[in-house]
Amino acid sequence: MDRHYYEKVFSTQRMKKYFNHYPNNEEKALFHYTANIELSESFYSVLSMFEVALRNSLNRELTEFFGTAEWYLRIDIVNGLRNLRNSINTAKRHIANRNETITANKVIAELTLGFWVRLLNAEYERVLWKPLRKAFPYIEKSQRQRNNISAPVNKIRDFRNRVFHHEPISWRIDKLEETHNRIIMVMGWINKDLPELANTIDRVPNVLEKAKQYDIG
Repeated sequence: MDRHYYEKVFSTQRMKKYFNHYPNNEEKALFHYTANIELSESFYSVLSMFEVALRNSLNRELTEFFGTAEWYLRIDIVNGLRNLRNSINTAKRHIANRNETITANKVIAELTLGFWVRLLNAEYERVLWKPLRKAFPYIEKSQRQRNNISAPVNKIRDFRNRVFHHEPISWRIDKLEETHNRIIMVMGWINKDLPELANTIDRVPNVLEKAKQYDIG
C-alpha cells in the first residue's frame, strides 16, 4: 500500500501533514500515520479510567453538597449555576430520545467530560470549589487549590478530545510522556490506588518506547 492508497482511504488533507513532515521518505510517513493510531489507542484505557473516576468523584461530592442524587434538578435555585441547565437538559433529552427512563445514574453517565471539567473552572469557584475539592483527597493539602487541579484536568480533557476525534497526537513524543504522567498523577489525586490499577492494563509506556525507537515525533 502506497501514498495514493492512504490518500484515497484517509483523505489527502489528513495525510498531507505526514508526507510534508517526511518529504523524502514515504515509507516513514506511512509508518508515522499508523503509529499515531496505535498511540491513540494505547491511551484509551487510562483516559477511560480517568474520566469515569473523575465523574464519580465529583458526583459523590455534589450529591453530598445538595443532599440528593438528583442534585442536577436543584441547580436552578443556586445563583451562579443556572448556566449549567442546558448541558443537563441535553443529557436528559438524549436519554428520552432513546426511550429510556430518566434516572440519576443515567443523567450522570450522559453528562460529557467537558461538563465535569467545567465545574472546576473559575466561574464556579465561589459556589462549588469548597465541596468539590474533596473529590481529590490525595493531592497534597498545600497544593489543593482550584487552579492546581483545574489546569491539568483541562489539559487532559483537551488531549482526550483529540484522541477521541482522531486528531494527530504524535508530533512530540516527549509531550505525550508528560501527558501520560499528568493523567496518572490526577488519577492518584482522586484515588491513591488507581495508578496501580491502571498500570495493569496501561500500554502507553511500551508504545511510546516503540515510537522512540523508530524516531518519530
